[in-house]
Amino acid sequence: MLDQHTLAAIRTFEKDTPVLIMDMNQVADNLRQLQHHFDQTEIYFAVKAAPFKEVISLLAKMGARFDISSIYEMDQVLRLGIPAGLISNSNTIKKPEDIAGCHAADIPIFATDAPSDLNKIAVNAPGAKIFFRLNTEGEGADWPLSKKFGATPAQVRDLLLMAKSMNVKPYGLSFHVGSQQRNICQWDISIGICSELFAFAETIGTPLEVLNLGGGLPAPYIAPTPDIAEYGKRINASISRHFPANKPSIILEPGRYMTGNAGTILTRVVMIAKRNGHTWVYLDIGKFGGLIETIDESIKYPISVVGKETPEKTMPVILAGPTCDGLDVLYEKYQYELPSDLAEGDLVLIHSTGAYTQSYCAVNFNGFPPLKTIFING
Repeated sequence: MLDQHTLAAIRTFEKDTPVLIMDMNQVADNLRQLQHHFDQTEIYFAVKAAPFKEVISLLAKMGARFDISSIYEMDQVLRLGIPAGLISNSNTIKKPEDIAGCHAADIPIFATDAPSDLNKIAVNAPGAKIFFRLNTEGEGADWPLSKKFGATPAQVRDLLLMAKSMNVKPYGLSFHVGSQQRNICQWDISIGICSELFAFAETIGTPLEVLNLGGGLPAPYIAPTPDIAEYGKRINASISRHFPANKPSIILEPGRYMTGNAGTILTRVVMIAKRNGHTWVYLDIGKFGGLIETIDESIKYPISVVGKETPEKTMPVILAGPTCDGLDVLYEKYQYELPSDLAEGDLVLIHSTGAYTQSYCAVNFNGFPPLKTIFING
């Protein structure tokens, strides 16, 4: 059942689709849930997930900190009056001048996973606190991050040894189990490896203070996930088990969990066509309009049709976007069941689209403007 604020937004924008509707009350509730189930944990919101000033300002008022991926995100957060000491840079791929820019702005924390990057930090941000990012397999994640980022345990040991002779402060370890991670056990595996690396760091005289659990907490898409309370219970238990004596300070970097279920995209059916025995439904939003995470049909959003939420009969459809690009097909292997009386002009809601949509959309592909966003208090 749609709340009155969402219904009002649909009525207002039904002729001006597509539009992303962000429920700010849901964003606030998501942070409260994290603060409750991950007690004594610093929450650093991953700005890249939903880089809206409205979201950032709200979370700042509620005690969140912020994780950035570029100097452009840094500038955005600083312009909102958020102190630099509440910001970290977790991107391990950085230009020297960007590191220097963050350092000049007093950003205190950087992540690294390679000797080249560590050298650049030491030269351009002397005295910086360093997270050494551990590679993970990412099994169980809908959007894995296991190939591009992270060092092996042996490489982390080498980086810790390198850092001893540099003007940086080894601060902690970080990892990312993959975005939309539905297998809670993946945190336990990485926490166990980190406990061994903490012990190694102690033996070489570079004791570490902080364990950064990264992101990965899920949003509610079609595939079921455990409740956030279960994530909190099991991850907290894992930390206690692997660090029985000296528990480090804990950081979380949620992005998708924080804003995913707060967003709903209102879109419209542009055309329906029969092709090779299949019903193709073309929407006025596609991969290049913000739904890039449908690549390989990795993220499957819940979808409903306005006014036809409980149809008597349904039909399988292939969903595609509006552009003149053959890649702009959202779901072909996984065929959604939509109402059999679906018609051109019908309004469609794509739920749980508050993360990685507006920030992913193209600026002017095929001339289409970026995805509009409105903010409501549902």
